[in-house]
Amino acid sequence: MPDEKNRLPELARDLMTVGVRTCSPRMPLGDLARLLLEEDLESVVVLGQEGHAVGVVGRDEVIAAYARYGVSGLAVEDVMCAAIPQIPPDLPLTAAAQLMRDKRVRALYLLHHGGGIEYPSAVISYKHLLRLVAARSADDLRDLGARAERETPLGAFRRKAEAGQRAARHGNRE
Repeated sequence: MPDEKNRLPELARDLMTVGVRTCSPRMPLGDLARLLLEEDLESVVVLGQEGHAVGVVGRDEVIAAYARYGVSGLAVEDVMCAAIPQIPPDLPLTAAAQLMRDKRVRALYLLHHGGGIEYPSAVISYKHLLRLVAARSADDLRDLGARAERETPLGAFRRKAEAGQRAARHGNRE
């Protein structure tokens, strides 16, 4: 019987990325396109004023908008889909893959409800599933899933502060 630690993920929660990139409905479409490219994202969840998830917009919507209108003057709210493709955390990965195919989406989201607000907490995408198919062992996927080690908020703050200080020192030398 295989060791639990070395088993490949079978459920969505075991492969999802915790933490979802979001944007404002008023973000210019060109800025969204840059975000999708720079962070290698399929899509992002659009958050309304109170922090509620109000839609999703991705590569397909950007390209469709460009083909139809160009992008000049368009904002995310002009092209987003109001329906956010959702997934429960305990769904088998094969079912998640089929759901993506059936809905014709490349990312599914786990939405969390708290304090009267519905917001995204995790995402699974084609990229996650491709990594699973390509994985030679569970170690290839250790950065994914609910149990993945993540940087603490304080650790992230310190890392960014140190990077900023290094950049400032480097900039002062020139």
